[in-house]
Amino acid sequence: MRQSKNYAGIPDEFSQMEKAAVVLIPVPFDGTSTWGKGADKGPEAFLEASENMEVYDIETGTEVYRHGIYLAPPIEADEPEDLVDEVHDQVKDFIKRNKFVTLIGGEHSLSIGSIRAFNECFDDLTVLHIDAHADLRKTYDGTPYSHACAVHEASQTTNLVQVGIRSMDAIEKTYMDTERVFFAQEMATDEFWMDKVIDQLSDNVFITFDLDALDPSILPSTGTPEPGGLFWYETLDFLRQVFEEKNVVGFDIVELCPNPADRSSDFLAAKLYYKMLSYKFREDTPDGDADAGAGNAKPRPSGLASKYDEDDDY
Repeated sequence: MRQSKNYAGIPDEFSQMEKAAVVLIPVPFDGTSTWGKGADKGPEAFLEASENMEVYDIETGTEVYRHGIYLAPPIEADEPEDLVDEVHDQVKDFIKRNKFVTLIGGEHSLSIGSIRAFNECFDDLTVLHIDAHADLRKTYDGTPYSHACAVHEASQTTNLVQVGIRSMDAIEKTYMDTERVFFAQEMATDEFWMDKVIDQLSDNVFITFDLDALDPSILPSTGTPEPGGLFWYETLDFLRQVFEEKNVVGFDIVELCPNPADRSSDFLAAKLYYKMLSYKFREDTPDGDADAGAGNAKPRPSGLASKYDEDDDY
């Protein structure tokens, strides 16, 4: 993929790895998707859209990029197992460096590696899985490293909470904890679904956000769009509450399949990423002041405590 110099075209002083609080890892991989192809072009389209985005967030009154966002080299691999291993290794390395690690895909199989790394680094981890699909298959097309298996491992090793599900195979019911699954058709008539989700979360939360969780009327450019999804402001309302009430330790956004004839999905993905960062860091910007410069930025957001905090090797 063509690599942008800096995320969102931000000045060099805010993009250096040593000083940045945030790391953004592009993962342009589309090796196991079975219908709409093109997720490997997602990170490039996301970065291009980000370069054309205003970096002042009206809601929080902040310019979160001033905390520093390092755009890491893209992770690329030929085989899904190699991709998962490489994502795991790089994410874990950046966590040990006390960075707030984020990823942009690429297909959802990358989350197997990112979740594995966060689970090894943070105690009592909840994986908040926002998606149209359950992604709970143990194997698919002969591999456990498929996009259809994205959260199977998480269902066995973490507190997995699933939101927005509206498509699944019968076999996935055998791996599903229905007490922690919020189906789209039930959410549509339950005004308290956000509170109920948050009640299921532990303190440390990793978010994996598949863009097909959103309704295709607002984001059509994804590999497997499903009717009946989330809309923009309810999504932001929910995410804002999660970031306010829990310690979000990182997140990934996956399954953008760009359409050159319609760039609105690319821009939505870019805006969603920036909003999530703005929610995470809003309390670390003094008085919500957008003019707070790099000298006021903390090395990482408060509450990002991993098992490696007291390890002198990092």
